[in-house]
Formats: sequence, C-alpha cells, structure tokens
Amino acid sequence: MTRLMGLSGSLRRGSFNTGLMRAAVEEAPGGVEIDAHTVHGVPLYDADLEAEGDPQAVTALRAALEACDGLILFTPEYNNSIPGVFKNAIDWMSSGPGADLFAGKPVTLLGASPMGFGTILSQNAWLPVLRALGTRPWNGQRLMVSKAPGKFDEAGNLTDQKTRERLAGFVAGFAEAVRAGTV
Repeated sequence: MTRLMGLSGSLRRGSFNTGLMRAAVEEAPGGVEIDAHTVHGVPLYDADLEAEGDPQAVTALRAALEACDGLILFTPEYNNSIPGVFKNAIDWMSSGPGADLFAGKPVTLLGASPMGFGTILSQNAWLPVLRALGTRPWNGQRLMVSKAPGKFDEAGNLTDQKTRERLAGFVAGFAEAVRAGTV
C-alpha cells in the first residue's frame, strides 16, 4: 500500500482545492490510499505559542506527514502566489521537530482556481519552499485546474469528468514514482 497525505490549503466552505482533494481520494488507484487533511485549526505561527507546546492541529498534521510515503499539496493561488494560511501551516509543520519530517519526502503540487491559468504561479512559488525543506519534488506532470467554477458544484465537488480523468492519471503517476523511488 502506498500511503499519500493530501493537504488542502484552503479554508473556504465549498473550496475547489478541498473538493479536488476529495476527488483525488475517490480516484486513487488500487494500492494507493490518500489521507486527506486541511489547514483548519492551525493558528498563526508564534514562537511563544510554540514554546508552550504545539497546537493539536499541528501535531495531527505532523503525524500524518510522518506516516505517509508522499505528500500532495492542493494549493489555491492568491495574488499570484502562495496563500498565507497554507504557508503558515507548512511553517508550523516544519518548525522544531517537524523539520526532519520533510527531508527527502516526495511531494507534488496541484490546484484549482477560478482564473484562466489555474494555479501555475502558486505552484511555482512553492518550489523554493520545498527546496528549503529538503523535499523531493515530483515534476512528472502538472495539474492546474483553471476556470474551476464550471467544473465544481456549489458544495465544491468536482463534477467535470475530463478533469477527474486527468486527476486520476496525475495521482497514479505520482504514486507510481513514489513506489518506484524515482521521485
């Protein structure tokens, strides 16, 4: 079994990226399990708060990261870059004892956006962060779901069959690279 952690960087009810993550769970091939998480409950990073003990939401995300074989980041794009709440969650996860959890971890990026270019700039903005964390980014494919309102229902469920097929291929490709150790 290949265990992947999915992490959506959106807080919005009906989020396209959380919906994309739910669809990835549904479309995962046999032998692949995606443990889906969001950044809900992660407070703003504060070293004083950290000194008092890690928040439960951070501890849970770190445990999921430690248990997985690879990480899938479902990233929105805000102002042509990384959403602050998502970067904040990764900062928390990688602080203190969490730093070692990212080292050598296979990771990939995908995302959905209402805009015409999908999340290409956000995905690009993540690359220096992933490098600094010592991850092993998978570049076998890119998936940027553009014009998302026409591909998701009001609850944020992916309804577009072509996008589901692309998503299934993306997840299968990443899982195979993780399994084969080629990422």
